[in-house]
Amino acid sequence: MNDAPANPTTKRVRRTQGDVVAAALRILDDQGLPDLTMRRLAEVLGVQPSALYWHFESKQLLLAAVSSRILAPLAQAEPAASLSATASVLGARLRDCLLDHRDGAELVSSSLALGLVDPPLHAALAVEARRLDAPAPLARTAAEAVTHFVIGYVFHEQQRLQADALGATGALAAERVPATFRDTLAMIVAGIDAPLTRSPGAPVLDAPRS
Repeated sequence: MNDAPANPTTKRVRRTQGDVVAAALRILDDQGLPDLTMRRLAEVLGVQPSALYWHFESKQLLLAAVSSRILAPLAQAEPAASLSATASVLGARLRDCLLDHRDGAELVSSSLALGLVDPPLHAALAVEARRLDAPAPLARTAAEAVTHFVIGYVFHEQQRLQADALGATGALAAERVPATFRDTLAMIVAGIDAPLTRSPGAPVLDAPRS
């Protein structure tokens, strides 16, 4: 019998919360949201599934952290000359963030629905509204409208992309997507300027009801 002790230089790797999120994002990109399980994540990190709960109390909180990582580039968007122009820039950047990751729209939509991540455009548009002396309720309504349009649009777009990869759809439909997105987003943000140019005595836009 060999009673020699284990190699003293062998050490268990300590995983940080950032390591866990980064690994989860790689699984999402490589295999998709259905395969992003705690068991699969533990295998990739070389730990027991129970160890993941030291970093996140639930899978939903882990997915929310991944959603926040997906949305992080939005903070780099530069403000534009008007509230509507800023909403347009942020809407386009949000689409890019979601498309950068497989099933990004589905994941972020779920985290938003559960209230586990902050709405991605509200804070930035609120800052712009204060800078431009625009009504705060208008900024909230604009953020809601653009956010829901973009996430819903990209969800369908990513479904089409997956279908394209399987040869289930034609290239013509895919080619129309960018123009359709730009035209629809432009129509939505055009409505932001209307309350700012309303005639005296016209009603002020009410805040959206929760």
